[in-house]
Amino acid sequence: MPYVNIKITKEGGPDGSGATAEQKAELIAGVTKLLSDTLQKDPATTFVVIDEVPLDSWGIAGKPVTEYRARKN
Repeated sequence: MPYVNIKITKEGGPDGSGATAEQKAELIAGVTKLLSDTLQKDPATTFVVIDEVPLDSWGIAGKPVTEYRARKN
C-alpha cells in the first residue's frame, strides 16, 4: 500500500491560490501510474496526498523562500 506525500509551495495562480484542481489530478494520476508501472503497485491501494505550504512556511538555506528568491534576483 504505497503512500506518497507531495509537498509544494502554495503559489502560481493569479490570486496565489496554488495548484489548480486539474494540476493536482494530473500529479495524482501520474504518480499512481509510475508506481504501478515501475513497482507493480496496485492503483486501488495507492494513496497520494498533496500538501500546499505557504511561502512563509517554506525555507531554503536558512531563509524563508520569499527572502531566498529575492536574494537570487
